[in-house]
Amino acid sequence: MALLGKVLSLCLITVYVCSGQKHEDQHQAVFLAGPMTNKQVGGIKSNPSDWALLDTVDCSHALPPESRQYFEYLQSRGVTHFKVPLSWTQLLPTGLSSQPQQAVVACYQTLLKQLQEVGLEPLVILHGSTVPETLRSRYGGWESQELVEMFQQYAEFVFGQFGELADSWVTLSSLDELRDADLQNALDAHISVYQRYHHLFPGRDGGISVGLKASEVPIICDTHLLKYSDYISIKIQYDCTTGQELADELQKVLTKCQEKPILFYEVNIKDCSAYQFLSDTNILKVLTDGPQNVLGFDMVHMLRPADAVQNRKPPQTSSCSMTYCKTWSNFATMTSSERDTFLNQSFPDDFQWATSSESFKVEGGWSEGGKGETIWDRFGHENKVFDNQTADLACDSYHKVDYDVYLLRGLHVNTYQFSISWARIFPSGHRGSQSEKGALYYDKLINTLIESGIQPVVTLYHWDLPQALQDVGGWTNTSIAEAFKDYADFCFSRFGDRVKTWNTFSSPWVVSHAGYGTGEHPPGVRDYVVASYQVTHNMLKSHAEAWHVYNDKYRKTQRGKVGIALNSDWAEPMDPSRPEDIAAADRYLQFMLGWFAHPIFVDGDYPATLKTQIEEKRNKCPLSEPARLPVFTSEESKRIHGTADFFGLNHYTSRLVNSSDGGCNSGPHGVGDFQAHVDPSWSSTASDWIYSTPWGLRMLLNYISIEYLHFTKVPIHITGNGMPTNDSGDTVNDTHRVEYMKRYINEALKAIHLDGVNVQRFTVQSLMDGFEGPQGYSERFGLHHVNFDLPDRPRTPKQSAYFYSKVIQKNGFASKKMFFNAPEGINIESNKISPIPPSTVPSQAKNVWNKFSSQNNFQRKLYHYGTFPRGFSWGVSSSAYQIEGGWNADGKGPSIWDTFTHKPGSIPANANGDVACDSYHRLEEDLYMLRALRVKSYRFSMSWSRIFPDGHRTSLNQKGVDYYNRLIDDLLAYNITPMVTLYHWDLPQALQNVGGWDNADMINIFNEFCDFCFATFGDRVKFWMTFNQPHTIAWSGYGLGQIPPNVKNPGTAPYRVAHNLIKAHAKAYHTYDDKYRKTQGGLVSIALNADWVEPKAVNVPREVVAADRALQFQLGWFAHPIFKNGDYPDAMKWQVGNKSELQGLSETRLPAFTEQEKSFIKGTADMFCVNHYTTKIVSHLTARLTPQSYEYDRDLSEAEDGDSPTTAISKQKAVAWGLRRLLNWIKEEYGDPEIYITENGVATDSKTTVDDTDRVFYYKTYVDEALKAHNLDGVKVMGYIATSLMDSFEWLNGYKVGFGLHHVDFTDPNRPRTPKRSAHYYYQVMRDNGFPLPDDEKTLYGEFPKTFNWSTASASYQIEGSWRAHGKGLSIWDKFAHTPLRVDSSDNGDIACDSYNKIDKDVEVLKKLKVTHYRFSVSWPRVLPDGTNNHINEAGLNYYQRLLDALEAANIEPQVTLYHWDLPLALQKVGGWENETIVQRYKDYADVLFSRLGSRVKFWITLNEPYIVANLGYGYGTFAPGIIGKQYIAAHNLIKAHAEAWHLYNDRYRATQGGIISITINSDWVEPRNPHKQEDVDAAKRYLQFFIGWFAHPIFNGDYPDLMKTIIRKRSLAAGLPESRLPEFTPAEITRIKGTHDYFGFNHYTTVLSYPVDLGKQQDYEGDRGTGTTHDRTWLESGSFWLKITPFGFRKILKFIKDEYGNPPVYVTENGISERGAVNLNDMHRKHYYENYINQALKAQVLDGVDLRGYTAWSLMDNFEWAAGYSERFGLFFVNRSDPNLPRIPKNSASRYASIITCNGFPDPALGPHECLNPKPEENTRGTPTTVPILPVNMVDFLGLELSLHDAEVALNVLFAFLVVSVLGVIFIVYRLMKAKRKLKRSAVDSVKMERM
Repeated sequence: MALLGKVLSLCLITVYVCSGQKHEDQHQAVFLAGPMTNKQVGGIKSNPSDWALLDTVDCSHALPPESRQYFEYLQSRGVTHFKVPLSWTQLLPTGLSSQPQQAVVACYQTLLKQLQEVGLEPLVILHGSTVPETLRSRYGGWESQELVEMFQQYAEFVFGQFGELADSWVTLSSLDELRDADLQNALDAHISVYQRYHHLFPGRDGGISVGLKASEVPIICDTHLLKYSDYISIKIQYDCTTGQELADELQKVLTKCQEKPILFYEVNIKDCSAYQFLSDTNILKVLTDGPQNVLGFDMVHMLRPADAVQNRKPPQTSSCSMTYCKTWSNFATMTSSERDTFLNQSFPDDFQWATSSESFKVEGGWSEGGKGETIWDRFGHENKVFDNQTADLACDSYHKVDYDVYLLRGLHVNTYQFSISWARIFPSGHRGSQSEKGALYYDKLINTLIESGIQPVVTLYHWDLPQALQDVGGWTNTSIAEAFKDYADFCFSRFGDRVKTWNTFSSPWVVSHAGYGTGEHPPGVRDYVVASYQVTHNMLKSHAEAWHVYNDKYRKTQRGKVGIALNSDWAEPMDPSRPEDIAAADRYLQFMLGWFAHPIFVDGDYPATLKTQIEEKRNKCPLSEPARLPVFTSEESKRIHGTADFFGLNHYTSRLVNSSDGGCNSGPHGVGDFQAHVDPSWSSTASDWIYSTPWGLRMLLNYISIEYLHFTKVPIHITGNGMPTNDSGDTVNDTHRVEYMKRYINEALKAIHLDGVNVQRFTVQSLMDGFEGPQGYSERFGLHHVNFDLPDRPRTPKQSAYFYSKVIQKNGFASKKMFFNAPEGINIESNKISPIPPSTVPSQAKNVWNKFSSQNNFQRKLYHYGTFPRGFSWGVSSSAYQIEGGWNADGKGPSIWDTFTHKPGSIPANANGDVACDSYHRLEEDLYMLRALRVKSYRFSMSWSRIFPDGHRTSLNQKGVDYYNRLIDDLLAYNITPMVTLYHWDLPQALQNVGGWDNADMINIFNEFCDFCFATFGDRVKFWMTFNQPHTIAWSGYGLGQIPPNVKNPGTAPYRVAHNLIKAHAKAYHTYDDKYRKTQGGLVSIALNADWVEPKAVNVPREVVAADRALQFQLGWFAHPIFKNGDYPDAMKWQVGNKSELQGLSETRLPAFTEQEKSFIKGTADMFCVNHYTTKIVSHLTARLTPQSYEYDRDLSEAEDGDSPTTAISKQKAVAWGLRRLLNWIKEEYGDPEIYITENGVATDSKTTVDDTDRVFYYKTYVDEALKAHNLDGVKVMGYIATSLMDSFEWLNGYKVGFGLHHVDFTDPNRPRTPKRSAHYYYQVMRDNGFPLPDDEKTLYGEFPKTFNWSTASASYQIEGSWRAHGKGLSIWDKFAHTPLRVDSSDNGDIACDSYNKIDKDVEVLKKLKVTHYRFSVSWPRVLPDGTNNHINEAGLNYYQRLLDALEAANIEPQVTLYHWDLPLALQKVGGWENETIVQRYKDYADVLFSRLGSRVKFWITLNEPYIVANLGYGYGTFAPGIIGKQYIAAHNLIKAHAEAWHLYNDRYRATQGGIISITINSDWVEPRNPHKQEDVDAAKRYLQFFIGWFAHPIFNGDYPDLMKTIIRKRSLAAGLPESRLPEFTPAEITRIKGTHDYFGFNHYTTVLSYPVDLGKQQDYEGDRGTGTTHDRTWLESGSFWLKITPFGFRKILKFIKDEYGNPPVYVTENGISERGAVNLNDMHRKHYYENYINQALKAQVLDGVDLRGYTAWSLMDNFEWAAGYSERFGLFFVNRSDPNLPRIPKNSASRYASIITCNGFPDPALGPHECLNPKPEENTRGTPTTVPILPVNMVDFLGLELSLHDAEVALNVLFAFLVVSVLGVIFIVYRLMKAKRKLKRSAVDSVKMERM
């Protein structure tokens, strides 16, 4: 059949395609054969190519058995349809449908089914035209109406019997044979049948037609009958002499039939060949020039061998498959304009839009979480990648799941395709090495995707083979199939409940070709003879095994799909006129695509072309084998065939292919005898293998659909399509990629709509720039730009991302109106707030200060976990001038800010808002951010001058209106509520020219603007704010003159302006209320700004009055008239009035409202909107009288809170607790309104781009304060708006600072927007609707083991005192503390707690604690005064013997520390811990203690916190002995000394004494400051290894940590040193040190956040560690700057010890918290600390399996805290140092700790009160209580009563009043008595006088 290749290569199908290109309803091409003939039946066993097609076969006899073979032959040659004429008389001999011949019915049914089974569609012909004689004799001819009815019945019967077996029908195939009445009746019969068909089969493809000669077409096309045919079936005849006549005839036909589809269902060629017919340019011109939709052609005469082109016999090698020839011919003769015609239609409604990534390209974290090495890791580390780049960090997606899913939400994709790293799941490639951390990473990714409504599509293998598998042959090893099957099984079982689409492999051809053929990719094998083919063989078997695992084990329960993603170029013949090149193009596809697709989708084996070609080459090249193709067994073929639920296609480009002699060369070009080229006119990309050829995708999809999916009806998923750009230049404005995507996506759309290809998904590669194999980062495929120069790896959307999101939004390219549900109005009745009485002076809201100002820091900062109610409104904000730009675009008028900023010097760097964020032109980019954030609301303002350029309605600018309409419509389409501010400071300059807001006319002018906005946008906008911060407008704009309009008149203008603003607001409110509320149902208010104001001294009434006055002057100025009584607050009126009078004015400078105005103003708000940023500390001040000023009218001074963090804006500190108080004040002052926080945010400087940790902390604290106000205080907080959506023009600061959740690069004309860390954090807050209680914070109820050790601790120098008593030697701390400026307040340990003389007191308090153990240390110089065993001080030893006696009597076990930092000074004089001789000295000292005390001590600690000794004592010099820079040497000797002491005990004493001995190591837990950032994660690792690992690693694992050794050595050598500054242990020392532990003694207090710090060449510990630390602002503080309350870290570091050091027994030997300042025995923070830390220890023991044996509270009592002296107090007991007796007084925490010990943990309250919580009172001979009552937070003990702070204060005041009254009463009585006495005395004198008279 060489003829057909030539025929089709010319133009037969081209006629169909070229004409069909112009129509959107294009059907599948119809290539028609049939009917089957009697003669053919007779000779069916002859050569199929000789089969003749003559007289029609009826079904009077059974079908011949060879018919199926014949149909298969036709299908293989490209035939799509087969004519089946039915016999009316054979089916219904009597004409009655009730009397059919069943055998004939069955025969036709079999025929139709056979056709379908081989892939041919039947074209069923009901009848020709002539009435059979048997029927004519009964019913008459067509002139008879009865016959018409019988035909209709016949048709009904046929549809019932065969209707489900065929889609295409012809009622009457020879209508042209009838005339007049016969014709009319036949037409009526057709119409009736047509209508009945579409009633029975609505919406079915195919259709129904009539047939007639071309010359008779007017019968149909000139009448109304045209609409009753789905297409026209035309018969034509051609011979070589009548070509032009036929062309003319066709021209007339096609013109008459307009756009009705035409099928040339009978083509008779006479006296010439089919080739001549198809080459007739006259006919071709007619068929291709018009608008017709040609369905297809009858092929009967074109299949005859006699039609072969004469004198041309192409060689056998030039034959091509029917599929390729057919596909290529479909498109071959299109002009480029026809080929590239753009289709403006939509994809199917359920179409899936995706983007993709691949594990090794984006994840980074190459060794994180136990991940194994991959072949790509090895490849990169061997410097085989461009510029020696590696994938070690890549995009850092391993730490950035939230960041990546953010991008996906912004894109609006519904599907995300990613691959799993085999080595991250199974590091060795086998299940036995499973890494749970790797699985958890993918769990998180999958869960986050689903949470965001994005379906995960998972690729099991995308090239990154575990190196361990490659070491044993990789994909060449047949055993890999079992390993892959096991890996797939794990993935299906672990993730399959959520993942419903799986790709086993992606682009396996690349693995075979580049990995094992050319060696360009890892593993770099160059073997295209054997390895490449073996790899393919094994991958196919691996794929099949994975598919069967899913099919057999998981499909029923998980209901997912498994396929494979194959890559393929499209191939076109380089010379379309050369059949050899056509065949070569076919081979190209078979060698690339068919190599994998044919076994899976066709027959389980390689394509015949591939096998034949290889076999021929092997025969041709016996001496140099070019290829060895493995062979599948029959069982393997069966197992492989059909193992795909979809066809995944990765396609990027096309090739021009020509035939060539490949000789005996290996590889596809050599074996395949072809060469591939590109057309120079094709658009190139950054890759030398990708050229933009969009049409190739459509052609390839058609090819796949026919070649592979004809029998296996599965859909096609386009699993990868994209192009790279360079890594330089305009990285975000990727117009080339936009055009590429546009064209390729449209070709997929054409394949769906025009060709009927079942494409269900389109995947753009890739989500973001990544590691692109050998090209590294030099080629960028991403929709998002990744800056690989920055450790944050910021992701910035490119223009292609915005384009793609728009395509997704429209679901294609059709003009599509946004669909959204306009929000329903909920406030159709007036929501006007009821007026309330005016404020008093001070206001009643002063109780807010009474309630909160007495809180201590612990109470104020204690974090509140909880959530806001459902329906809470989360949003972000912006304003017009700050973001829109387009300052004079499309008719916008200038605003006062335009005028101001255009004046040089007004703004730093002369910045302005001319472009700003360019949001006017970048609406889609703003919507992207809002979609990604998933906000519920977006607050923006409307630019007055954009809508009314001169401020008046007469200047209406429709383009400005259109912009806001688009914005609002798009917001609603994404379910985002628009919150519109009508005026945000940008007054039209034209209005300022007539006085601006100082002109009362503005009230009506503003109302006109509002009225227009309500009318235009109010059907969709339901939340309005009239003004933003009118206080700022009035004071800063017209008082200070700082902002436009820059009027500086501080005494009067602000008051006048505010007066007008308030009235303008009220009028706008009433306009809405009167005209729009009933129909629109929205809310209207005003956004007021307010700082919180804290009185400097809350107990001083005058200061409270000043604070209240400050609030009234700022917030009350506007809120009081609107929310209370329509008038200004009295505090303000009195102040301004009095000041005015004192200034000699006749009337107050504060304007007055008339009564009518008051009535009009009050209540004009539906909710309370407040903007808040900071808090001020206020004090009363008598301010100056001149000049007149609003500022001086207030009579107060303002300061900032000294303890709060600063921000990038001066006088705007972050004082989170102020927000809660402000909200409470608003509640109390304004009648408990519904409150929306309409602005809240923080500025960072321009240097802070995406890693904005301060903003994260700001939101974390401020939002929590709002939550407290709502949940704890009952404030009606309804919404929270974060300021702002993105960095923008920040008014007077220009672009120096940014408030945005997104960074905007204002130096780039594209204004790229990049999400900051705060954007991801804020999304999480919104998603969680607040702060649900995390698992870390949940209490675990339960008990510790019965044998658990409960202890408390002290240390000799800290408590003993008696520093020179009884022969004690001096220690380094004695000298250090007596050295000036070394210890806080010149404190020392000379006396300390005097424990040397108070053993009984110490043991007494230990008994109160109910501890089972007591940890104390021995003072080395007290026992060995000079540090050596030359002299043992028996008096010193006797002290410890007496202490042991007392402990034994109290049944308390001792835990003895040999060394707790107080080295004998004599040893320090010879070098101390720097001198290696100290190892022996220490061993001798230990020997003394073991021998003298060991019989009574069973728990020994060699060293306490050697880190502190080495680093603070010998490194920083802040602790004794104050040495700097020698920490590594000191640590080295400390470790060796410990080991020697351990061995001494182990060798000499353990057997007899039976104790345990180890070392106590201290460490913080550390978290990366930004957990989404690899360099912060690395810093955390360094912090731990340089801290805990420094000492634990040698003892538990042997030698220092590798990380520590590597870093220090590298830095030392780089500094020119000959060796590392870190000393090395000899092998013998390593052996002796390793294992010197019986347990892990551990001291822990707090957690830090780490980040990298580069100290350059600084050669010390800090420089080596390269880590800075900070803390989370929400962490509660202590008395020590370094100690924050972080219980979660305790559990985590205990788990770390378990995992890192082999789960040793752990004894926590110190844990506690300090305070400083005034003494408060109600130490609630310590109680909180112990409860939470001990509970975390319980979790570590119970949930994590940590072998925790004991817990020690630090410390027993307040003591000497080293360099802090006595300023920091850790004790459970307060030591009153003002009392010479140093009494130990219990704090509340002591009682709580005792109760935890008594309960041995935390009894579950759900089980009822536990007896351990009610301890029996102990005997107390001294009359003091044995336990201290534990008072709740905010409770105090007042005269034996537990009262709240407020109640206690009231009670105290009452008692004070009683006392005053009593005193006054006594005075009064005494006075009366004295008076009476004087009176009596006077009477007596008078009496005497009288007597004398």
